[in-house]
Amino acid sequence: MAAIRLIVNGRTHAVDVEPETPLLWVLRETLGLTGTKFGCGAGVCGSCTVLLDGEPARSCQITALQAGDVSITTIEGLSPDRSHPLQTAWLAEQVPQCGYCQSGQIMAAAALLAKNPAPSDTDIDQALSANLCRCGTYPRIRRAIHLAAKGGAR
Repeated sequence: MAAIRLIVNGRTHAVDVEPETPLLWVLRETLGLTGTKFGCGAGVCGSCTVLLDGEPARSCQITALQAGDVSITTIEGLSPDRSHPLQTAWLAEQVPQCGYCQSGQIMAAAALLAKNPAPSDTDIDQALSANLCRCGTYPRIRRAIHLAAKGGAR
């Protein structure tokens, strides 16, 4: 075990975990932030996407040690009351069916909008191409991202 300093959603945490522990499990099991989901465990599906210094990353593939002293944002960190434009747009467009992949989709979309505040459908498709949705809600995801880019649903 090692004491590792993690900066999650703007707060510093000292966690005592094995350095090789995937960040996903530290977030979920040690810090109780269960919005980040375990999907495939191989970095393929995107359900575990978080932002590391603003860039989307697969938390199942990043170790706790690698994430030390990096700004980590989880779905819980977008807004304290779920009022982030992406979250309100997701609800307005009724994006989720099963909902399992949605936190990863939203985090990838947040990274996209931070860099490109007015993305095209092609921009959205490219930015979220590595995030899988088994329910096939891609058209609703696109609509929600466009709505969020305009300020979200209020």
